[in-house]
Amino acid sequence: MANVAPSIPVKGTQPEGAHTERDASRKVREMFTQIAPRYDLLNHLLSLELDRLWRKRAARRFRPILQHRDAMVLDLCCGTGDLALALARVGPARIVGADFSHAMLVRARAKSAKSQRVPSHSGLTAPPPMPFLEADALRLPFADRTFDLVTNAFGFRNLANYEAGLCEMRRILKPGGTVAILEFTEPPEGFLGNVYRWYFRSVLPRIGGFISGESAAYTYLPKSVSRFFRPPELATLMTSVGYNSVDFKVWTFGTVALHTAVRPPR
Repeated sequence: MANVAPSIPVKGTQPEGAHTERDASRKVREMFTQIAPRYDLLNHLLSLELDRLWRKRAARRFRPILQHRDAMVLDLCCGTGDLALALARVGPARIVGADFSHAMLVRARAKSAKSQRVPSHSGLTAPPPMPFLEADALRLPFADRTFDLVTNAFGFRNLANYEAGLCEMRRILKPGGTVAILEFTEPPEGFLGNVYRWYFRSVLPRIGGFISGESAAYTYLPKSVSRFFRPPELATLMTSVGYNSVDFKVWTFGTVALHTAVRPPR
């Protein structure tokens, strides 16, 4: 388990030069628009392919929900759609992806269409494409009590207001519905933690900046993780805004955490 920081950190992400929540949202959107063409390549390369494993592992965790054909699932801050597609491979639940970066959604839709193609000679009808919608995580265009499961992989950390994001996810969950947040976290002190921090803060930004041409985005990444909640802190915030059964599991030497919680039945 990662060390517990002495206090709850900032209320939302703070990209360089952002002074308001509006500034922070705009800068994050611009950043992801700029890196979208190399986003998948760099995710897989810089994580040594572990990002695929993390998403698959998270998706399997929610098999009991995903196996229900009528279940409604939202993958929020879906990026290029990797987690949404991993969820779809587990069961027949109806899955929607949402992100505020149009450039990311273009790639998610293309990836989804490619994954759902069937051979023309098979006689089978292709399933309808998975919907990917452009939406702000702090102002979602969904009715109250719509979803059985809301997921978020490596996007929650980039919200301009963490408490507001949790409340908005809670609003759209059905009573008894589950929220799941997969995020990076600072590993504990020690040899492995120190090696990780050296790689994450010194090597990753250089490789990411060189390949993407956007060095600021990959400098922002380790800074945003170091400022983000430790798992017990995020668990405390989730409890404070009204979630039940709050829990987290830390994976891969304390570098990633899966947080889960349930909207109360009333």
